[in-house]
Amino acid sequence: MSEDFPHRDPDVVLRARGIAVRLGGAPVLEDVDLDVPPGAIVGLIGANGAGKTTLLRVLLGILRPHSGRVHRPDRRAGIGYVPQKISLDPHAPLRARDVVMLGLDGARLGIPLGRGRLRGVVDEALARVGATGFADARVGELSGGQQQRVLLAHAIVSRPALLLLDEPLASLDPVSARDVVVLLDELRRQSGVAIVVTAHDLTLLLPVLDRVAYLAGGRAAVGTPAEVVRDDVLSELYRRPMRVIEAAGRTFVVADEGVTNA
Repeated sequence: MSEDFPHRDPDVVLRARGIAVRLGGAPVLEDVDLDVPPGAIVGLIGANGAGKTTLLRVLLGILRPHSGRVHRPDRRAGIGYVPQKISLDPHAPLRARDVVMLGLDGARLGIPLGRGRLRGVVDEALARVGATGFADARVGELSGGQQQRVLLAHAIVSRPALLLLDEPLASLDPVSARDVVVLLDELRRQSGVAIVVTAHDLTLLLPVLDRVAYLAGGRAAVGTPAEVVRDDVLSELYRRPMRVIEAAGRTFVVADEGVTNA
């Protein structure tokens, strides 16, 4: 094992080095490095098409990079995942608690578990995301914000060490989106789970982010928000002059051509 990938490293739950991906022969990611510390919230930020979901799929292990390596020091520690788009049939006879039960990995919880214990584990996950009040409602009839809470409960019910979320704020109204951000912050503080979340807009996530991987042109600028979300760093990343502007409570990255949400 190389020095970059020690057998056990208490400082990270996941480490990626030199990640490069080509899709259809075209480069999507180029030499991306990323460390995810325990209990941290890491934002993969960038415009649509910047490679955020591609990088997330590499970290998840469902897409093999053209070059580079992803290492998890403790392979026994689970990963929870919430994909970007899930279509829930409003007529499907699935309750919120049924969806959470589908995410239960008994091997990690030390099964066999009796029916009562299984229900208790599901109820605990629902309570942690504030979904107890609609646990028995049909999931397809819930609001977008409520569905996002149920999907989070599904992802954490097996008590993973790492949670990967692809655009969890997309299509949510501002109040629901802010509630989800607060919930993510609470989850990591209460359980120590590390969270990697993709987004094209920094505004709501910025107060809770410990690290940022800002993607553009296949490359990434990685560090704390204060280190990355700066005119000089983003200008180097985009290879053209950029400015970071705070206005009306939002963060914008401004290029010569106009304004793009950060």
